[in-house]
Amino acid sequence: MISLNWVKDYINLDGIDLKKLAVKITKAGINVEKVITNHIDNLVVGKVLECVDHPNSDHLHICKVDIGTEVIQIVCGAPNVKENIKVIVALIGAILPGNFEIKKSVIRGVESYGMICSLSELALEDNTPENYAKGIYILPADIEIGSDPLSYFGLDDTIYDLDVHKHRNNDCYYHIGFAYEIASILNKKVKLPELSYNEIEDNINNHFSLKVDTNKCTYYLAKMVTGVKICESPKFIQNRLISAGMRPINNVVDISNYVMLEYGQPLHFFDKDKLGDKIIVRNATDCEKIITLDNKERILNEKDIVITDGQKPVCIAGVMGGLNTDVDENTSTILIESAIFDSVSIRNTASRLELKSEASIRYGKGLNYEYTKDAINRACHLLEKYANAKVLSGIVCYDNIDKKKKIVSFYPEEVNKMLGIEISKEDMANELDRLMFDYEFNDGKYVVTIPNRRLDIDPFVNDIAEEIGRLYGYENLNSSLPKGVYKKGGYIGDVKYKKIVSFRLRSLGLNECKTYTLVSPAMANLFNYENKEKVILPNPMSADKSIVRTTLIPSLLSVYDYNKSRKVNDILLYEISKTYDASYTEDIKITILMKGKYIFNSWQNSYIKCDFYVIKGIVQNLLDYLGLKNRYNFEKSSIKDLHPGISANIIVDRQIVGIIGKINPTINKDDIYVCEISLNKLIKNNIKPLKYKEASKYPDIEKDVAFIVKKDITSETISNQIKKSGGRLLSKINVFDLYNGENINTDEKSIAFKLTFSDNDRTLTEKEVMDIFENIITDVTENLDAKLRS
Repeated sequence: MISLNWVKDYINLDGIDLKKLAVKITKAGINVEKVITNHIDNLVVGKVLECVDHPNSDHLHICKVDIGTEVIQIVCGAPNVKENIKVIVALIGAILPGNFEIKKSVIRGVESYGMICSLSELALEDNTPENYAKGIYILPADIEIGSDPLSYFGLDDTIYDLDVHKHRNNDCYYHIGFAYEIASILNKKVKLPELSYNEIEDNINNHFSLKVDTNKCTYYLAKMVTGVKICESPKFIQNRLISAGMRPINNVVDISNYVMLEYGQPLHFFDKDKLGDKIIVRNATDCEKIITLDNKERILNEKDIVITDGQKPVCIAGVMGGLNTDVDENTSTILIESAIFDSVSIRNTASRLELKSEASIRYGKGLNYEYTKDAINRACHLLEKYANAKVLSGIVCYDNIDKKKKIVSFYPEEVNKMLGIEISKEDMANELDRLMFDYEFNDGKYVVTIPNRRLDIDPFVNDIAEEIGRLYGYENLNSSLPKGVYKKGGYIGDVKYKKIVSFRLRSLGLNECKTYTLVSPAMANLFNYENKEKVILPNPMSADKSIVRTTLIPSLLSVYDYNKSRKVNDILLYEISKTYDASYTEDIKITILMKGKYIFNSWQNSYIKCDFYVIKGIVQNLLDYLGLKNRYNFEKSSIKDLHPGISANIIVDRQIVGIIGKINPTINKDDIYVCEISLNKLIKNNIKPLKYKEASKYPDIEKDVAFIVKKDITSETISNQIKKSGGRLLSKINVFDLYNGENINTDEKSIAFKLTFSDNDRTLTEKEVMDIFENIITDVTENLDAKLRS
């Protein structure tokens, strides 16, 4: 969490729209997940001028409240409301947490024009019975009437909730680091906080010595203050800690946390009187114990780093302090620790001890040694100012840190090649200036010094290119298509056919589903009709996902059971997914499951019950669509886990490519029909593309006609005669009605046809269509002994 009120200490944000700024920051590579603001419209400070009992209630009060612009009447039930107090008033139109809108109301016959609020009603306290019993919140007498009460609580702030990518390390986990990020985006300068303080003559070296006996501590600084007065923190420190998600405790502890959130450098404050006059930093010994600040005993090992008083541990370095040197209300002398420890060791210790804290997170990401010193000076400044501390002169220092500067040299052309755009030398220099990176430009070459605060940047040109690119704007990068050789026709290989098959099955009314490749042993034993050996995972996540499937049917049955348990009766599913055998041979399966009603005409809501012939018709339609017409057949066969009398192999070009049938009642007693086809085998059988005919650009003319014929004459016979008589202009013949009721002889029937006439080259006239239409009627009536039904 980043407080923008806090950031304003370091950079001028006057007149900046903070929501628009969040968008710019996100575009520059730091994802602002959420912009949080506590502002509530129509929430003001009011003064209760008059408070009398409600005549129709034993606990309500009628109050006259001055809100600065007028005096309003409010009915209030709080037990502590009284005259001459200043309170928080929610006026009509205010929307409180929980989406509770304040409206004009009549309470037991008395009008009320707002609400006097408690902290729990503003979500500033938990809504517990104890807090509710406190009643309304009474503000200080000196607060201005009509002002925003949230300003008093320091909650008139905007908070950025960041999702910081792990590669950014520590620089966006503290407010100064984030101020530098904003400054680079807005091209502004950063003003660092005050570090000055006064020192007394007494020197820390007269009271304290340091020894470091581990290579896991590269930098250790210590300062000492005395005369400390423990009390409540200033309001602004409390408010900023709360905004960052931390609980204020007292001025000393709060200053430690405040500096950490400011500089990103964790500090530890020891009670000097409890600590003694010595610190030894070393690796812990196996099974060494310490009671930490949370009053829990921790058992350490030799990989952990500890701070000791020469005999016993007083702190788990970088993770948590010990209870034996904690700062309490009696503390008057403090030793301040600011150090850098091995980040990997800190992460491992925090993880093993389950002690992940704000400090361990920052230690685990690495620290800037320059801020290690600035942070301890900042702590001295704040302790002197807000804890009455006197700072001893001198500093105890152990310094074994590598201070080698990170320098990278590159030509502008290298950056442009990496980004795929042309950035001028001037623009490149401007971006480096915005980043506040020191550089020189000589002989067409940049030499850039990376500041220590940017631990995430290594001295390589690709890291510099990324920084320049993100500030220049990713939206300015030129889009370009990848270059390569592609096969004609769009999708390549099985991807093409998977899309073709999926499109066809959806058009036939089936619903696609996707299931796990891993199944349970029980599922893996079903429908092993190919007798394939299976892959069994040596270390599965769970037993129900321990085997790589060789068929999709058990997975679709699980989906069927899931839907059935939720009262879904008509289940029409398909899945196209890969299966694998023990040799990891890949086979793409097309699997269909059908049960219930199958709607074959959505316009008329016409349906039939799913049976073997329905699913067979779906398969036939699919194979015809794939150009395999007249090349396939169904051969009855007894297939494992299918009904022995309702199952068959699907054969294409004399090769078995799949199975079809009803689920064996021993597995499921419902009428469930399935089929499974190997797409790999279909592809090998030379799938031929369908041939399409261009649709006419000219309008069609449709005519309806119904003939009464003998019952033994089929619609196909009539259609053939119509087609013969209609000639080339007759493009479609559709049967849309069969009738044999009233006014039709018992040995006759009426069949109605819709005839469509069209020409790809011109618009047909009504006269020429009627001539053909009348010719059709004449030929059908004469040749088939039919009568025209009027």
